[in-house]
Amino acid sequence: MAYSKPVPTPTKEDRPFWEAARRHEFVLPRCRQCGHVWFPPYLNCQRCLSLDREWIRASGLGTVDAYTVFDKAYIPAFADDVPYNVALVLLDEGPRMYSNVVGIANEAIETGMRVEVVFEDVTDEISLPKFRPATL
Repeated sequence: MAYSKPVPTPTKEDRPFWEAARRHEFVLPRCRQCGHVWFPPYLNCQRCLSLDREWIRASGLGTVDAYTVFDKAYIPAFADDVPYNVALVLLDEGPRMYSNVVGIANEAIETGMRVEVVFEDVTDEISLPKFRPATL
């Protein structure tokens, strides 16, 4: 069955992120001028505005900073997933990222929970980073 939920359309700003995710690698942009690591992957550093960035292999580890559980499908494609969670994950490298926590009941998710990235292959081109309870 074809994936019917919205998927990202890679751009020149974030294409390396999505290409790495397809390989099940988690990368983040880092400024070569000031060392700042950020997400989402804009072209320039938000700290010093430099365009001199590199892609680093990130740990894929983080902490649930906040989360909510949706009990209504605001987008019809998510109707079969209700209730589903959306979590704000504080990555060990510093930036925060919205995603889902998988492999655990919504009721068991806790703020401060350690998580690790996993990838869901949703199309031939796109793999979505999601998080599960860390096994480390």
